[in-house]
Amino acid sequence: MKIQDVQVGEIRIPLKKPFKTALREVSVLENVVVKITTDTGHIGYGEAAITPVITGDTMGSIKWGILEHLSPKIVGQNLENFEDLMYILDTSLIKNTSPKAAVDMALYDLFGQLHNIPVYKLLGGYRKNITTDITISVNEPEEMAQDSIVAVEKGYETLKIKVGKDWKKDLIRLQSIRDAIGYSVNIRVDANQGWTPKEAVMIIRKIEDMGLDIELIEQPVKAHDFEGLKFVTDNVYLPIIADESCFSPLDAVNIIHNRIADGVNIKLMKTGGIHNALKIASIAEAHGIDCMIGCMMESKLGLTAACHVAGGKKIITRFDLDSPNLCAEDPIKGGANYDEFKITLNDKPGFGFENIDNVIYD
Repeated sequence: MKIQDVQVGEIRIPLKKPFKTALREVSVLENVVVKITTDTGHIGYGEAAITPVITGDTMGSIKWGILEHLSPKIVGQNLENFEDLMYILDTSLIKNTSPKAAVDMALYDLFGQLHNIPVYKLLGGYRKNITTDITISVNEPEEMAQDSIVAVEKGYETLKIKVGKDWKKDLIRLQSIRDAIGYSVNIRVDANQGWTPKEAVMIIRKIEDMGLDIELIEQPVKAHDFEGLKFVTDNVYLPIIADESCFSPLDAVNIIHNRIADGVNIKLMKTGGIHNALKIASIAEAHGIDCMIGCMMESKLGLTAACHVAGGKKIITRFDLDSPNLCAEDPIKGGANYDEFKITLNDKPGFGFENIDNVIYD
């Protein structure tokens, strides 16, 4: 099975309501789709999210990276030489993690088809059923409390609360949500780099003293501030999870070995795809640290790949794979089956995609 053609296109999906964090606000998902065709007629799909405030990748840079740098080096290559393909992909561009991730996904999709097996079984086959949390965007406390009530009524048992814009109001937001939903629902807090290290310690200690029963705090400080992140980790009781600070396996080694954070959130858009995500999971496993797996604003196309990683690896124990549930429509036929918080992987070869509608290819 040889790679014959690489195409890129755009997909637009409206969201049910604006997605708001301390870093950005999004109303429409606009991403790049990669379609790789082989000489046997097999097709592999991948997706790259447009997240310039996190990865630095834009629509134009992603397309350029794929068409001008990655595609010429993989066309004609044999899928059976998979490790070599991954090496080519990883070394063809520095950073540019989103275009790499999209191509990596499509190649794993094809590799599963080559061996007539779903990708999650190739990766270990630990589970085919996954339970995701749901993200509550940062808004006024009353609106966030109401959104949380709606999520709980749909059956979600874990909420991921976005904060980081105004620390005093953040405390009101969290108290309002806890008062609204009670204590039987799990709450995670994501500051998206919104606090300084000293602010973070003060705020998290207040959260602890308020008895809000929070599971963890994700990325409280700027991504580059490893020293500040460690300061927070060393001075609070709640577990601290590194998200934007952890892109690569080398980042994971640094964070875990030096206890800069208590855990890491793996995202394919940051790692450059599945291949490096597996390395991070192995590093964490060697240190006895569980992983979270998360997502950017991706459709079910990109999230199916992340779900297969989650399905393959026991060490991944927390799942933030909710973005398809935030979309107003689903143009992806096949792939992972989403029933609100319940995600089920099918046993079709690769990722099990049938067709991707509404993609405009260049």
